[in-house]
Amino acid sequence: MIEVIPTDSQKKEARFKASRLGSLQGSIQRGAGNTAGMLGEILIRDMFGYLEGNTKDYDLYTNNGIRIDVKTKLCTSEPRDFYECSIISHGLHQNCDRYIFVRVMKNLTKAWLLGQITKEEYFARAVRLKKGDRDESNNYTVKADCYNLPISELWKIEQDYSPSPSISIATPT
Repeated sequence: MIEVIPTDSQKKEARFKASRLGSLQGSIQRGAGNTAGMLGEILIRDMFGYLEGNTKDYDLYTNNGIRIDVKTKLCTSEPRDFYECSIISHGLHQNCDRYIFVRVMKNLTKAWLLGQITKEEYFARAVRLKKGDRDESNNYTVKADCYNLPISELWKIEQDYSPSPSISIATPT
C-alpha cells in the first residue's frame, strides 16, 4: 500500500473532470464520489506514467497496452488490510485487463494506492454479494450486487518508475 499526498493541481484537475462527468450509470453515490474517482485515476496516472484511456471499459493503459480500470472509494481513515475492494456487478462487462484500487480521504488530503489484480484473478477470488446481503467481514449491508475482495489479497503495484514531481509520497510517522 502506498500513501500519497495529492497536490493542489491534482485536486483541481480531479474537480474539473468530475464536474464534466455527471452521474454514471449504476453509481451508488449518484456522482458524489466522482471527484475522488478522478483523483484516484490522476494519482495512478502520475505515479506510474500510464496513459489516459477514459473509455467505458478502462481508465488508463500502459505503454504495453495493458488496460487498467481504477476503482476508488472515499474513506475517513487509513485503510486496513482486511477492508474490502468492491466492484459492482454491472462492472462485469468492462473490457479491461487489470484493476487498481485506491482509497481517498473525503477531504482529498491523502490517498492510498492499495494494490492491483488482474480482472480474471479478481473474479476468481472475490466473494459475490447481492443487494441487501450483509458482508460478514465488516457487518456492512451492501447497497448493490457486488463482488468483494480484501485489500490483503491484492498484488503490490510494481513498476520501475521514478515518481513524478507532482506526487508526494507520505513518509511514515
